[in-house]
Amino acid sequence: MDAIDFLTDRTVLPAAVTAQARRCLLDLAGVGWGGSILPLARIVADHAAEDLPGPVPLAFDARTAAPMGVALAAGMTIDALDGHDGANATKGHAGCGLIAGLLAVVPDAMPGAAVLDLLARGYEVAHRAGVTQHATSPDYHTSGAWVAVAVAGLAARIAGLDAGAMREAMGIAEYHGPRSQMMRCIDVPTMVKDGSGQGAMVGVQAAALAARGFTGAPARVCDGPAWDDLGTRWMIHEQYFKAYSVCRWAQAPVEAALSLRTGLDGPIETVTIETFHEAIRLAVTHPTTTEEAQYSTAFPVAVALARGGIGPRDVSGDTLTDPTVLKVASRVRFVEDADANAAFPATRLARARIVAGGAEHVSAWHRPRWDADAPPSDAELAAKFDGMVDGIVAPARANRLKEMLAGDDWTMADLRAALRP
Repeated sequence: MDAIDFLTDRTVLPAAVTAQARRCLLDLAGVGWGGSILPLARIVADHAAEDLPGPVPLAFDARTAAPMGVALAAGMTIDALDGHDGANATKGHAGCGLIAGLLAVVPDAMPGAAVLDLLARGYEVAHRAGVTQHATSPDYHTSGAWVAVAVAGLAARIAGLDAGAMREAMGIAEYHGPRSQMMRCIDVPTMVKDGSGQGAMVGVQAAALAARGFTGAPARVCDGPAWDDLGTRWMIHEQYFKAYSVCRWAQAPVEAALSLRTGLDGPIETVTIETFHEAIRLAVTHPTTTEEAQYSTAFPVAVALARGGIGPRDVSGDTLTDPTVLKVASRVRFVEDADANAAFPATRLARARIVAGGAEHVSAWHRPRWDADAPPSDAELAAKFDGMVDGIVAPARANRLKEMLAGDDWTMADLRAALRP
């Protein structure tokens, strides 16, 4: 089965697949609300509402915009807080751009079960496109580069395009997708981030162009070994979830440091993190923006040691100038480890050595929490959602959203309404 056949197929997906899509949707909604209060989200929502006007409700905002503006703003708002799901195989994030595209183009009347079906299919196509792109390109591109292809296919199906036009849409999206070089944002963190909003916007645009007869270059990322098991291997089950709103590469160092925290006696003198190269590239020690805090390793390690964990508000605001956190951050050093490099990206490893009170404490090797083979429970994801929306969405309203997404008695109009202020 190729990508076009899979996207146009009407067979009911396995229950476990749509159940995972339901979990992903709740997580994305929570992260989007958490990100909605950050400067990036406010800027992009203003841009969509004012510069891309139209009738479709914006997510996490009270205004409306054109479909492309809705896709751009939703994707960038969710991505504003780096707490959404991802996959080791692609070193990236499918869900953020996928739900942004669906919010832009799905009819209000579509039942929740059908929305989850589309989201699940999007994960399968997006991740295979990402694996294929990484195997054929020397540069590590942002998620938007390959999510655009999946969004185009989904938007083409929703628009009722035939297989030929859908193929053109996906080819347009691959050609015009944001092939932005991710390591540039790792080295100098700014609001451009993972390209998810741009990818969603390009995917929506590509389907609209294909509907008018515009043709695209063949989507090369839709061919290759990654597609051989489409429909039998469910990559949505290979998703990780994030316990903390920082880059996944920093989360194993955080876990290693936290494992030693309760045993420390006396002030912290030095923190040495042994880990893989990419985690060390997250080099900002004293961030001045939330983007720098989210794309740092030393800073979240210091937050975790100083506060016993990292909440969604610990990567912005007063935390950025907390003298206790910054003092610890200044004492974090890194050692690149060959075995950790060899394990990446399938596994992200880190070990901590902390000297406190004159004694050295050495952790075991740690992975990030909530990898695909050790996923969070539904209760843990619900607790994460509650932490994300705390102080932003009224508790009663947040509970109604959780209850709604737990079943199928909802429509896209209901989801849009639940994601409005």
